[in-house]
Amino acid sequence: MSQTKSDANSAGQAEPETHGFQAEVKQLLQLMIHSMYSNKEVFARELISNASDALDTLRFEGVKNDTLYENDPNPQIWIDFDKEAGTVTIGDNGIGMTRDEVMERIGTIAKSGTQAFLNSLSGDEKKDAQLIGQFGVGFYSSFIVSDHVTVETRRGGESTGVRWISDGGGEYTIEEVAKPRRGTEVTLHLREGETEFLESQRLRYLVTTYSDHVAFPIMMEQEQSEQASDDDSESEDSEPQTEQEPVWEQVNRGAPLWTQAKSELADEDYKEFYKHTCHDFEDPLTWTHNKVEGSQEYTSLLYIPKRAPFDLFDPQSKQHGVKLYVQRVFIMDDAEKLMPRYLRFVKGVIDSNDLPLNVSREILQSNRALDKIRSGSTKKVLGLLESMAKDEDEADNYATFWNEFGQVVKEGIVEDSENRDKIAGLCRFRTTKEESDPGVSLDTYIERMAEGQDKIYYITADTMAEAKHSPHLEIFNKKDIEVLLLTDRVDEWVVAHLTEYEGKELSSVAKGALDLGEAETEEEKKEHEKLEEESKDLCERIKNSLGERVNEVRVTHRLTDSPACLVADESGMSAHLERILKEAGQAMPNQTPHLEINPTHPLVEKLAAEQAEDSMESFSQLLFEQAVLAEGGELDDPATFVSRMNQMLLAVSKGAA
Repeated sequence: MSQTKSDANSAGQAEPETHGFQAEVKQLLQLMIHSMYSNKEVFARELISNASDALDTLRFEGVKNDTLYENDPNPQIWIDFDKEAGTVTIGDNGIGMTRDEVMERIGTIAKSGTQAFLNSLSGDEKKDAQLIGQFGVGFYSSFIVSDHVTVETRRGGESTGVRWISDGGGEYTIEEVAKPRRGTEVTLHLREGETEFLESQRLRYLVTTYSDHVAFPIMMEQEQSEQASDDDSESEDSEPQTEQEPVWEQVNRGAPLWTQAKSELADEDYKEFYKHTCHDFEDPLTWTHNKVEGSQEYTSLLYIPKRAPFDLFDPQSKQHGVKLYVQRVFIMDDAEKLMPRYLRFVKGVIDSNDLPLNVSREILQSNRALDKIRSGSTKKVLGLLESMAKDEDEADNYATFWNEFGQVVKEGIVEDSENRDKIAGLCRFRTTKEESDPGVSLDTYIERMAEGQDKIYYITADTMAEAKHSPHLEIFNKKDIEVLLLTDRVDEWVVAHLTEYEGKELSSVAKGALDLGEAETEEEKKEHEKLEEESKDLCERIKNSLGERVNEVRVTHRLTDSPACLVADESGMSAHLERILKEAGQAMPNQTPHLEINPTHPLVEKLAAEQAEDSMESFSQLLFEQAVLAEGGELDDPATFVSRMNQMLLAVSKGAA
């Protein structure tokens, strides 16, 4: 584009400097080139998206400092190619970059967890391509089709530009250059065999397919028709014609998609806009497009991705998913200001007509209008998920959603008291009757409650195996009472805040005195009372043997096959939560559990008949330590436990002999 391409000249500037890529960048580049080659078209979408972001940033900063426009106020992106040189150039007159910004944004990947992400790659090209897509390929996609890349850029307001060159092999050079026009140009020196991208029609196809709804004009040199070429060709008798200046034309529609009526848009329009805006090469799972009018006016287009980003649970990662526009001017993409943290996976745009164009990020922190937009958008997303959860035709999609984002959604039960019941209705749980993913809803659980059951029972554990085989479930399995198996770390906080659902109390099977309500017959209650009376002396002897290790020893109503189990106070902290907090380095107060014994178990009967105090103490300690291990706990003195166990085995073997 002759009137926009820079005439960069390094004369009089400092010598180029050579630097090495951050190690993770070098590794990612090599993986990308090989794993994503079948998706090589992605480079055009990514570079155009970066150019669009640069123009958005210029508009935002230009509201407060119009000198940044440098008498060049018309934002645009251009694409040019040179068949002889084998290059494709994608440029913009956006905000541009300084030398430090170039080194920071291209020479490093400023994301914590990058190495962990790279370690997760398997060597399977198809799977790796999906993971790399989740990471966000961005500028680095240039190397999929290029043997080296040149970037020339100058930030608005700066006097000199910067040239950056690399072949993606581990090093890059950087130098100062003269660049008359503000903005950035990325020139791809195509690999052998990539000549398809040196054709105007091919490049136009990439624009209309992937970037048609970019909010800025994307310009390309106008194609000459065959007739025009014939007319312009020289004949034997004609005078040679002077070369004409190329004519540039806009090749994208340019209207922001979210401003258009839903009736004018097809599903493919929404999908391609998502890929452009959210830097994803997979289709979204679903989306919602809404225009709010009345006391407040704004438009939202919000997407649910198909896959979770690799850093979804990284507390250091800043979430950038939902972009805020004011009257189509980009303001920020800080997702936490526009969506609660438990919906940090949501992508898209929100465009307000009410906020002032010169709004600052500090003002946004306490802006009522933005709070209402955030609240309204949250309800729209939750409503979208509710619709998907209730639609039988969407069952597979909802299962995909829950497996990817379920743990994050559960955080909303803790964080969002206003929508707590709605979020709880979206949750899916595996149970003693439904172990396959994604599990069942609380509504389904209530529908199939056992006769006489009036509570929602659950157990928390580190693993599914630990939960399924817990001795606390024995009486529930015997009576065919379903129990939620909660193994996500967030579940302990979920049940602490979700104390009831649809009038049904949530009750831990491992805390407090067990009350099965009407599910327990009068005969069973009388039998328990009889056992309690007959076992008073035994409970007292075991308590004396264990001392301060237990709060109380009592007859269990929970066990049918195991000799003993540990139970926390009704209002106390579960052993599972205590372990989680200790692992996190939290100082924990001393909590002594209750030991519940099963008087009908042979081991407990043997203990009841034991007269020697030494043996009584040893067997009581062994019973307690078995109960600790059964619920996933760790022993303070494993060696002593092994010694006691060996003594018991020897005694049993001698008796058998």
